[in-house]
Amino acid sequence: MAVDSAISSPLGPPACEKDEKALRFIEEMTRNADAVQERVLADILTQNSRTEYLTRFKLNGAADRESFKSKLPVITYEDLQPEIQRIANGDRSAILSAHPISEFLTSSGTSAGERKLMPTIKQELDRRQLLYSLLMPVMNLYVSGLDKGKGLYFLFVKSETRTPGGLLACPVLTSYYKSEHFKTRPYDPYNVYTSPNEAILCPDSFQSMYTQMLCGLRGRHEVLRVGAVFASGLLRAIRFLQLNWKQLSVDIETGDLNPKITDPSLRECMAKVLKPNPELARFVRQECSKESWEGIITRIWPNTKYLDVIVTGAMAQYIPTLDYYSGGLPKACTMYASSECYFGLNLNPMCKPSEVSYTIMPNMAYFEFMPHDHEPNSSGFTRDSSPKLVDLVDVEVGKEYELVITTYAGLCRYRVGDILRVTGFHNSAPQFHFVRRKNVLLSIDSDKTDEAELQKAVENASQVLREFNTSVVEYTSYADTKTIPGHYVIYWELLVKDAANSPSDDALKQCCLAMEESLNSVYRQGRVADNSIGPLEIRVVKNGTFEELMDYAISRGASINQYKVPRCVNFTPIVELLDSRLVSAHFSPGLPHWNPERRR
Repeated sequence: MAVDSAISSPLGPPACEKDEKALRFIEEMTRNADAVQERVLADILTQNSRTEYLTRFKLNGAADRESFKSKLPVITYEDLQPEIQRIANGDRSAILSAHPISEFLTSSGTSAGERKLMPTIKQELDRRQLLYSLLMPVMNLYVSGLDKGKGLYFLFVKSETRTPGGLLACPVLTSYYKSEHFKTRPYDPYNVYTSPNEAILCPDSFQSMYTQMLCGLRGRHEVLRVGAVFASGLLRAIRFLQLNWKQLSVDIETGDLNPKITDPSLRECMAKVLKPNPELARFVRQECSKESWEGIITRIWPNTKYLDVIVTGAMAQYIPTLDYYSGGLPKACTMYASSECYFGLNLNPMCKPSEVSYTIMPNMAYFEFMPHDHEPNSSGFTRDSSPKLVDLVDVEVGKEYELVITTYAGLCRYRVGDILRVTGFHNSAPQFHFVRRKNVLLSIDSDKTDEAELQKAVENASQVLREFNTSVVEYTSYADTKTIPGHYVIYWELLVKDAANSPSDDALKQCCLAMEESLNSVYRQGRVADNSIGPLEIRVVKNGTFEELMDYAISRGASINQYKVPRCVNFTPIVELLDSRLVSAHFSPGLPHWNPERRR
């Protein structure tokens, strides 16, 4: 029941007293965004004043914006890598942060083919938990009755490793799910999951997905929202159901858990809740055996009010498939976060995916913005060249910026690589539409492949063609998300110098695998451990195809003098043109090499 409107937040009438406090906090932070930012920067600089990094730039204890901006350079991960490597190797001195680095969060972005290591401190968990605590109070403004049911969320932990100095390194969500903040979270009727902690925390992806799906099927009438972190993750869950519904229905019918579930804590947990239910088993068989799976989410979970998934940026490519399986349910994008920092939340979570804007919460870190039309010189920014950055409250509506952050954990004026467009303001805090990740060419899940990586992979794979006296004339790529999981498609036009010795199907399959071996560790983990990316495909096209591609571009207004072959395509007519010239298609025959340990 909503609290009295006399104490309602300007965002709307809160659903309960706890929500009222959360909404009031949002209003307070966004009304005083500049003052909050000034305080946050002063806190960070004062806390870390004696660190090696700040001492190097002779800040001398200053905590004001002017000193900070005049003395500290704008940096990238590569600039900070020597310091990060020292911490990873066991140096416990105050290099970046006065507080001890508690662990590294592994970014989905990579450097030299390996995941970036983002230092964090224990106090950051409190800040992340604070942002999480604001999500449901906002959602309750738009969707009523969420305290009357549960959320079916497919959440997973991923592999973790240790650095040479013994610090844990894992993805940010794995860190959060394994923390006491999550495991011992207080009961909240508005935020109850169907999945028990034991299922979420099981490191085996099959056992985790199987038991989460089983729990979701058992409580199908209780489910009011269905979600995963990314849209691709929810589609993998649907594909999992397609492949495993027969065994799941056996478990439901008999009350006996699949013997493939071997994790002791998981078996013990499921034994308490799994009881024979022949009627539900018949229903699952009836629905899942139908030829069409259109609307399967609402057929199985009929009370679902919305999908809670990220469908911005690269995830937008999954919207049509989500619409097909959900019957067009609303898709809520609730928050904006990364391994480096949690940034903000969507104050209108039920808007259309194309209209999603995130409000930056000024208490999370100190935020600056580099106008995106600012191009670095050929050598890139050095530690001595600091482009003019704009403060949080001074950004302009309609303009695009690259996000730059300064965090409590010791990142100072760090370029995140996200390109954001300002869509408006909530009070004095700006709202941003996520445009894209800078320099990313291909992405299926959390992988991010740029043009340089793709070029290197093509070059390495083309070595296989040498014995056939064949070379790659031109290439482009496409992220095919019609399959589940999605996969990379690489279009090749070949110059075959000896028709009697043209490359065999096996040779081209080996080219696929060679490309996969050349791609970064996040891609390879998605292929090997997470099953979130399907086998890479090479489609060989007829000679002259890329000349036709140029003719098409010129017919649409491109300059013949400035035309360059696009290294990634997603415009449907171009993909159709390429596919209409198909000679043969070849898939990677195996899995690339990957293990959780970082290369030394």
